[in-house]
Amino acid sequence: MYINKLLTILLIISVVWSCKTQQKVDDMAAKNEIVAIDYSAGPTTFIYKTKGDYNKLVPVTLSDDKTKISSYPHPKDIYYNAELALPTQLSDGYLLDNRGINANVAFLNITYEEYSKLDKNPSVDELLGMIIDDNPLIELYNCGNRYQYKDEVAELNSIITKNQLKQCKKIVQE
Repeated sequence: MYINKLLTILLIISVVWSCKTQQKVDDMAAKNEIVAIDYSAGPTTFIYKTKGDYNKLVPVTLSDDKTKISSYPHPKDIYYNAELALPTQLSDGYLLDNRGINANVAFLNITYEEYSKLDKNPSVDELLGMIIDDNPLIELYNCGNRYQYKDEVAELNSIITKNQLKQCKKIVQE
C-alpha cells in the first residue's frame, strides 16, 4: 500500500514537472518565434526609416536615375481609410507606409494637409522644384501582403522589437 501511494505521488510529480518544462519550452519558442511572411498578391506592407522627419510631407516616386517624377498623387488621392495617408509610427523609429512609396521615393516641401487643399495638380516641373530630399531612406523593408496582419501595428512592432526584420525583404539599407 505504501509503495502504491509513493508511485502515485511520483507519477503526479512527474506529470506536473513535464507540464512546467513544456510551458518553458513554449514560452522560449514564442520569444524567438520565426515570423512567416505572406508575399501573396495584394497591397504590400512597407516599413521604413528616413534621414529626416518627413512624416507629414508628401512623397513622390522618381525614375531610377532620379531625374524625372514617375508617379505622384492627385491632391484628392492622398487619403488612406478616409484620412490623410500619413505614415503610422512604429517601434524604434520605423514608419508604416500608407501612401505607396518605394526605393525611389522623394519628399516634397509640402505637407499632406496643404497638398490636399490644392485645387489642381502641380505640374511635373513644379513638383521637381518642390523636392527637398531625393534620397531620404535609411532602410526600407517589404513585409509582405498587408492583409496577412490582424493587428498590423502590433504585429509589425513585434517583428521589429524581436529583431525579426530579417524575415522581411530588405529593399534599401544604408
